[in-house]
Amino acid sequence: MLSQEEIDKAFKKGREAGEGEDLAAKSTIYDFRRTERLAKDQLRAIHSLHETFARSMAASLSAYLRAYVVVNLVSVEELSFAEFTQGLPSPTILIALGMKPFDVGAMLEINPSLIFPILEMLLGGSGKMSAQIDREITEVEQSILEGPLRIVLNDLRAVWLPIATMEFAVDGYHSEPQLSQILAPNEAVVAVSMEVHIGDAAGLMNFGIPSLIVKRLRQTFNQQANSRKTQSTEADQARLLHLIEPALIHLDARLQGPEFGMETLLALKEGDILALDHPVDRPLDLMINGKVKYRGEVVGTGRKRAIQIRQICQSPSAPASEPASVTPGAAIAAASGAGNSRG
Repeated sequence: MLSQEEIDKAFKKGREAGEGEDLAAKSTIYDFRRTERLAKDQLRAIHSLHETFARSMAASLSAYLRAYVVVNLVSVEELSFAEFTQGLPSPTILIALGMKPFDVGAMLEINPSLIFPILEMLLGGSGKMSAQIDREITEVEQSILEGPLRIVLNDLRAVWLPIATMEFAVDGYHSEPQLSQILAPNEAVVAVSMEVHIGDAAGLMNFGIPSLIVKRLRQTFNQQANSRKTQSTEADQARLLHLIEPALIHLDARLQGPEFGMETLLALKEGDILALDHPVDRPLDLMINGKVKYRGEVVGTGRKRAIQIRQICQSPSAPASEPASVTPGAAIAAASGAGNSRG
């Protein structure tokens, strides 16, 4: 046990040692203008949305440009608008987007390495560029780009439709990202980066949406996440069963016979007898759409042969259950042993 005097000396020694330390070296920078960042589950939800957008845009642009288009989602992260613009090339094509009914705008940046091959294809060329072009696009080129931009924005609207009804529209073009004033420099944005391959051309397409919009839609994102976690109810299962009842399935009753070589198969002729090596007391497999579902035995029903179910297989790989109690004449399946039946 320490006496009070020893405790006072220990505290005094600690204070004297701390006076010479540089506390600023241990501090971290904190931005009071960005007190709240997006939750990780919201960023994951946005990542999932834009994976769907990448696939949809690839299919739409492939049909519109009549070229093979591949779109890969690279990253989804939250940045300030200044950080977002600093990572863009200069000059580039930065498109200001209106987002009705919201009072703030988004932005779409497309690298010149993608824009000019697209213009070449729309004007009848092959899209192969002999040299890299770094310049602003003209007003005529802007009007030519209205078609592919309309397709991209329609796919973007469709992807965000389950979250919110937003109408994207082009408000203007910028060539110098650092000089654009679409948002305040310290405004937080969700930056979505995608890599686009169109034929031999490749480049990045970046989409930025203000974090403020995502925060407003937080409740909708949570509802979407909860709906995916909700287990199906008995009413849902009954409705699904009612929908699949008219479906047709293929029913086969098979005798499991021996294996023999192709040479023997080719040598078979009319009148030959094949020994199936299947004892009479061994149950037959009853297959539904190629998977073993039941086992039974051959019985007679009138002038036809049938299968009487004796066992139910839980799964194709699981062992059969114990023989079920079947009343005489019950559970007769497939009068001919193979055919179509309604589920």
